[in-house]
Amino acid sequence: MTDVALKLTAYFAERERAGSGFLADELFDLFAQRRVATSVMLRGISGFGHQRIIRTDESLTLSEDPAVAVAAVDTPQTIRALAGEVAAMTTSGLITVERARLLDGDVPAVHLPDGDDALKLTIYVGRKRRAKGVPAYRAVCALLRRHGFDGASVFLGVDGTAHGERRRARFVGRNADVPLMIIAVGGIAQVRRTVAELDGLLDRPLMTVERAQLCKNGGRLLRRPPTLPASDDQGRRLWQKLMVFTSEADRHDGVPIHRALVRRLWETGAASGATVLRGVWGFQGDREPHGDKVFQFGRQVPVMTVIIDTPSRVAASFDIVDALTAGRGLVTCEMVPALLAIDGDSRHGTTELADYPY
Repeated sequence: MTDVALKLTAYFAERERAGSGFLADELFDLFAQRRVATSVMLRGISGFGHQRIIRTDESLTLSEDPAVAVAAVDTPQTIRALAGEVAAMTTSGLITVERARLLDGDVPAVHLPDGDDALKLTIYVGRKRRAKGVPAYRAVCALLRRHGFDGASVFLGVDGTAHGERRRARFVGRNADVPLMIIAVGGIAQVRRTVAELDGLLDRPLMTVERAQLCKNGGRLLRRPPTLPASDDQGRRLWQKLMVFTSEADRHDGVPIHRALVRRLWETGAASGATVLRGVWGFQGDREPHGDKVFQFGRQVPVMTVIIDTPSRVAASFDIVDALTAGRGLVTCEMVPALLAIDGDSRHGTTELADYPY
């Protein structure tokens, strides 16, 4: 299948509950029941949300309930139905719905948008699957680098679905099919060449393609986030997302960039929230793919900081991002057509998609 799809992403605290169980477990039970094409849960290492509490793995107490990001991709009909159910199950968190193209077993027929924007290619593979004698995620990163992608980062999932089947990490077991998420940024021509080879490299590959704008590369400013109105012609709110890719080793005034960034965004109030995810492998620019073995996080692994907010707040946040990533890092910006923020009985936004030519 190669078709227009929707991606639902939920950000919430890992111990958030839904009824008698944890929200994350309930969501993946739901995704399995609906046979969602692909989904994954990633644990965060730092961040804050509307309650303005910074949670970080630097503190034992504040790392006990880290932020998690849960992403699910399927047909528009499936995701629209799920969005309402996920919103009803959530008592505190952030839910976004974005447009994407889902590539599932019909890669040669892929239709990609015209234009000179960058594309974000996200590839889902089993964490212990192999390709050409090496771990599949390393083979994929090598292919992406060979085709000149600006960067790629690998993130370890702890739960998810693949082709509708639930794949949950267990303490005892191979966990071969528990999903990894590989996020890569490149041009349209690079994506066209790469997806065709991925079809031969991976068994039944699952991939999504999304439009993005490359704002910074190697710390060099290319463009600021595009200026968007507050809403579309029908009054539906528009949102933007910054994704800041750095390394655990990258520093600003002696502090890892991702930690300095979260602290500065929190102190200034420039952003309503931010979530930091740590990867296990990846590359930027001409550097060889690098990182640590799965489950052995180290200083050289990639990290990604996600900021989602109104266009005006994203503009203010980008000033801070730009200052802290001078000389290093890759930054992208995307339009988010639907966002719902939930805090108990208070609900701000909607999961209904805005329509704006972007």
